[in-house]
Amino acid sequence: MPNPENPVTRRSRLSTNTVLTLVVLLAAAVVFGGVLLFNGSKSDGADGTRSGGSTVAADVLRKPDSNTLLDKPGAEVTIVEFLDYQCPACAGYYKKITKKLEEDYAGRITFVTRNFPLDMHPLAVPAARAAEAAALQGKYREMYHELYDNYLSWARTADGSQASADLNGAQARFDEFARRIGLDLDRFHRDLNSETVTQRIERDRADGRRAGVSGTPTIFVNGSEFSPSGETFADVEEQLREQIEQELAR
Repeated sequence: MPNPENPVTRRSRLSTNTVLTLVVLLAAAVVFGGVLLFNGSKSDGADGTRSGGSTVAADVLRKPDSNTLLDKPGAEVTIVEFLDYQCPACAGYYKKITKKLEEDYAGRITFVTRNFPLDMHPLAVPAARAAEAAALQGKYREMYHELYDNYLSWARTADGSQASADLNGAQARFDEFARRIGLDLDRFHRDLNSETVTQRIERDRADGRRAGVSGTPTIFVNGSEFSPSGETFADVEEQLREQIEQELAR
């Protein structure tokens, strides 16, 4: 089996925008490794949202009530990530990069998350519903961490070879997470399929499409898409930190 610490670069032609996808290799021991997929071309989106290196409007990338991992009023740097909770790339990105950014940049930047569940992941929408239902009780960040910290327990098949489609099993795990973070479980169940939660997920997806997003994770830094050239998580983290520091120094 390939060494998960030696990822390679390959090309993806899934969309017109440059999309960062960190594809996670799952071994028998279930160790994350990374592969970077990049789209080599960049052109106007179908709606003309942006062309080349232009920025996406702030009100497209973030709404006043968007979920945040870090939130500094008047922050000089705002990161927006469009994510899919069942996406192995997003889980790898979280484990290798996002968790460290949360620690190192607390009180310095704003980090916004938006839902962009992909059709190829049957549990992506249910997981997004769990996150949004937790948000209605003021526990978004806690549920976000539960979903990714325990990713393999609900998002993958038992052998880790493919995305799970076991909705009942996943929901049982989401209930465990809800209890662990202190949610009112009855309200959590009511909110899961509420119109409020549905509208929030669909709004995020619509904004993602307007921004030219077609894959996950897709990252924006102060309105510009982050398109790293590295082939390892360490490369990507270094480039992202460099961009953050440059923006903070302006």
